[in-house]
Amino acid sequence: MSRVEHLNKILRALQSGSPDVEASALISEDGLMIASALPAHVDETRVAGMSATLISLGTRAAVELERGTVQEILVRGDDGYAVMLTAGEGTLLLVLTNKAAKLGLIFLDMRRAAADIKRVL
Repeated sequence: MSRVEHLNKILRALQSGSPDVEASALISEDGLMIASALPAHVDETRVAGMSATLISLGTRAAVELERGTVQEILVRGDDGYAVMLTAGEGTLLLVLTNKAAKLGLIFLDMRRAAADIKRVL
């Protein structure tokens, strides 16, 4: 099994193991999609670019506000959350959830998935 297949398997397991997770993706910090479990109607290039921009802005804000290294980015909308965290050197794990998601469990599941991703990378 190739590395990309392993990564896709990890993303699918994250979604199947957490009912509030609707989609997930692994994105490079420079905005390239590495692996994804996104719905067919979602433009992967656009999602990757937006995610890279958000982590870049979050990093800059953390530095300017003297908050240390960015650990995670959380966007809350009317229909749910977009949560990003680092998943190894130069990669981001993005998860989209419904609005009823229990964020503590989401973060726990994401950290476990990120640990699995680091082993593959």
